[in-house]
Amino acid sequence: MGTPQRGAVMPRVFWTGKLSPTTRFMVNSSNLIAWITGNARNAAAMKRRVKAGYEGAVTDDVSRYDDVGLGQYTDISRALLDGIPLDGRVVLDVGCGTGIQSLLALEQGAARVVGGDISKYMLGQCREKANALGYGPDRIDFQQFDIEALPFDDGAFDTVMCGMVLGLVPNQEAAVSEMVRVLRPGGFLCLSTHGPEFYWEACETTFRAVPKRLVLGYRVEFWPRTEEAVSGMLTAAGLVDVRTRRQTWRHRFENGKKAYEFFASTSSAWWYSGFRASKIASVSQRIKAAFESKPVTEITSDVVLSQGRRP
Repeated sequence: MGTPQRGAVMPRVFWTGKLSPTTRFMVNSSNLIAWITGNARNAAAMKRRVKAGYEGAVTDDVSRYDDVGLGQYTDISRALLDGIPLDGRVVLDVGCGTGIQSLLALEQGAARVVGGDISKYMLGQCREKANALGYGPDRIDFQQFDIEALPFDDGAFDTVMCGMVLGLVPNQEAAVSEMVRVLRPGGFLCLSTHGPEFYWEACETTFRAVPKRLVLGYRVEFWPRTEEAVSGMLTAAGLVDVRTRRQTWRHRFENGKKAYEFFASTSSAWWYSGFRASKIASVSQRIKAAFESKPVTEITSDVVLSQGRRP
């Protein structure tokens, strides 16, 4: 497996998820400007903005990640690991977040898990939960790393899993290639990622509410993918027996305020790191007001679940 090209140009200029035609035109016009000016090609800056959101450096939404999203992410993790052999395996959890998937793998018999994330805050949450459950470093370890440059030897893990991370990665092919590289022959890669309709109602409302002068030339760091696209990436990276499936459901809320809180907390509102600090509070209030006045009472979750084996 070859080493992925570092700093490769992010090839997806245009929005890859669902939006209304009018909003898609508006967003893609801004994305095209971002490409021309170089903002959409600066993958390092894109990753820094996502990291800032999940570190809580911009808002405190990440502090409610488990309070609001634990049920959703637990369900996704259980669906992803269904049928994956874990008993006695050494597992890498890429983008482990607060440890929902890592701890589930241990519960299902994994011998040892290495949980890695770009965010020190998330790793701290994962470590606290593991300690509370009595897992020591012989069972679970934690490392901060970049998904596009994993700090492990070839074939170091029996199983590699990645839950709801790929949609936030500028160079998705490089990330998949790296995960396959550190997988031993015969081992499984399983990943879940954002489908085309993931949170589309919330994205639509947010794009319409944000003052356009503040986002002109800013390409939001989010790249949902279809089943076919994810399957193609896994196959191109050398995996066999690739299988994908898609699960879609709707979250219903009593009002727009609750819907916004769910959206911001489960995503950690990373996009606010793209605004000047002096504008974040006013933009946040404007988006919240849009959720309440519309009102947004449904948000779609659309998840692509994939797995493949390294021959």
